[in-house]
Amino acid sequence: MSAGFLSQYGGEIAELTVEHLWLTGAAMLFATAIAVPVGIALTRSPAWARPVIAVANILQTIPSLAMFGFLLPLPWLGERAARIAIVALIAYALLPILRNTYAGIQGIDRAVIEVALALGLTGTQRLFKVELPLAASFILAGLRTATVTCVGIATIAAAVGAGGLGELIFRGVASVDNRLVLAGAIPAAALALIADGALGLLERWFKVRAA
Repeated sequence: MSAGFLSQYGGEIAELTVEHLWLTGAAMLFATAIAVPVGIALTRSPAWARPVIAVANILQTIPSLAMFGFLLPLPWLGERAARIAIVALIAYALLPILRNTYAGIQGIDRAVIEVALALGLTGTQRLFKVELPLAASFILAGLRTATVTCVGIATIAAAVGAGGLGELIFRGVASVDNRLVLAGAIPAAALALIADGALGLLERWFKVRAA
C-alpha cells in the first residue's frame, strides 16, 4: 500500500478498526458474563454439562453468514446491524469459554478440594479462593480462542451493515481492488495476533502462579 493510499484511506481504516474493536469487545464481554457462570454452574450439576456444551457446539458449527441471516428477521435485533453482529459473535464465543471453564474446574485435583472442605471453606469461598485461581489459565485459554475467533468472524459483520474492517474487504472484493482487501485484512490479522499474544502471556502467568 502506497503513501497516497494510506493518506486517502488512513482515517477510514482507523475508524473501522475502532468499530471492529467495539464489536469484538462487546461480544466478548457478554459471552464471558454468560459462559463463565454457566460453566461454574455445570461443575455443580455435571449431568447438564453434556447437553449444554452440545448446544454451544451446535451454535459454533453454523456458518457465519447463515447466522447473520437467521438473526436479521428478528424484530428487536433486526433494527440495528450492530446488535445482530454482537449476538452472532456471542454465539461463536460461548463454546471455548464455557468448555474451558467447566474443564478447568473439573480438572482440579480432588485432594485440593478435600483440603478446602476440611478447612471449612464454604462453596463460595472454595470457588473464589481455590477453584477459580487454579482454573484461571484454562479459562484464559478459552477466552484467547474465543477472542481470536470473534476478531475473524467480525469481518463478516459488514455483510449486514454492522461496520468493522470487513467493510474494506467487501468493497475491495466488489471492486477487485487488492489494496482495499489488504487494508481490511491486515489490521484484522494484527488485532487477532495482538489479542492472542496478550492473552497468551496472561495465561502463562497464571500457569506459573498456580504451579
